[in-house]
Amino acid sequence: MVCLGNICRSPIAEGVLKNKIVEHGLNWVVDSAGTESYHVGEAPHHFSQKVCLAHGIDISGQRARQFVNEDFVRFDKIYAFAGDVLNEIKEIGGRYPPMGKVDYFLNELNPGSNQSVPDPYYGTESGYVTVYKLIDATCDAIIKKYKQ
Repeated sequence: MVCLGNICRSPIAEGVLKNKIVEHGLNWVVDSAGTESYHVGEAPHHFSQKVCLAHGIDISGQRARQFVNEDFVRFDKIYAFAGDVLNEIKEIGGRYPPMGKVDYFLNELNPGSNQSVPDPYYGTESGYVTVYKLIDATCDAIIKKYKQ
């Protein structure tokens, strides 16, 4: 799960998908990162934490980290939360990034749409609620698609 700063959207997605993995008894590894370094080491945004806690998911222990080239090796699937994020993932990948494992997150919910998850950072709590609902529905689609 990769967004810009790794404090709003991607931590919510990490928490939601990890929660669903436990519910479904799956043995998947999920992580989140940001393409930018300006929040590295920070906890998720307080509204991200609040919205997740309202759904029984505690993400307060997460800490922002920057997406690195090694993530292409560590993970089978890499989800970009926006077009600029996808471009930065490509840049981080170097000369020949393995972009076959990278896709827009929302393409799991709306295949081929290449839509961005709205960035709630500069908005109010209600924007985080909207983003949570979108992420929750998309994580359901991921579980349905990849659960064996």
